[in-house]
Amino acid sequence: MDLAGLLAALEYGEEPLGFYYTDRPPEGGTAPRPGRLPSAAAEARGEVDFGELFAGFSCVMGHVWRARRQGRPAWFDREHFGCLGGAFYLGFLKPQLEVIAHYVSTGIPGVLPGERYLPSPEVCRRFFETIDPPAATGRFAVFQPLSRFGPDEEPEVVIFFARPELLTGLFMLAAFVTGDFQVVQAPFGADCSQVVTWPRKFLAEGSPKAVLGGFDPSARSYHAPDELSFAVPWELLTRMAAGWRDSFLTGKTWAGVRQKIRLSRKVWEAGRRGAPGN
Repeated sequence: MDLAGLLAALEYGEEPLGFYYTDRPPEGGTAPRPGRLPSAAAEARGEVDFGELFAGFSCVMGHVWRARRQGRPAWFDREHFGCLGGAFYLGFLKPQLEVIAHYVSTGIPGVLPGERYLPSPEVCRRFFETIDPPAATGRFAVFQPLSRFGPDEEPEVVIFFARPELLTGLFMLAAFVTGDFQVVQAPFGADCSQVVTWPRKFLAEGSPKAVLGGFDPSARSYHAPDELSFAVPWELLTRMAAGWRDSFLTGKTWAGVRQKIRLSRKVWEAGRRGAPGN
């Protein structure tokens, strides 16, 4: 496998993140504050303090953003879940609570504003049943740079963050090495579902797919301008890293795209230097 060569051919300047589950406590890194993860049964009994839960909200992708910037792990478990959506999508909570079906859709008048990403709680419940996140396979869910993986560790999913010019290379290469015309999917969901849940679900169903994400408006603040995500199961990435030299990535067409990638990076970096907070 020639991952370093592939990253160079793609002009990818950031180290990809690997996601995996482990029972070994992560060393350092960033995690949400501890909290009590409720259950649907507790919700039905009226035993959940939603004011406390929403006050402690901490987005999975916010911690992923810090992991990218700082080159260290972002980790989660049943006590450090950040938000009910993240707990559900990372495989720590099932079924999802009823209040979230309202929150993602139309809300509860006078009680809870809705995000209005789906037209009704009924449609949202159907989405939760459809995505049906695979259960966590270890105590900790961890995102970390690939260089931090030890010889006995392997990511389930590898996540790239990039703008469209570079994404064209990943997109077309995935089809080249698989011969699958639908190997890249862009299903509906929260941002963390597109980097973890959907790739794991397709993999569990025996149909490895790459997932294009970053379309969740609530998480766009944790992406650079014009940036999307591309999440690839490890087994698919190994095929891409082994086969890229036989693909279009060594041809004249891609050489022209590489020039646009450099231009895009130059323009974006200039804009970032002048932006507030950078």
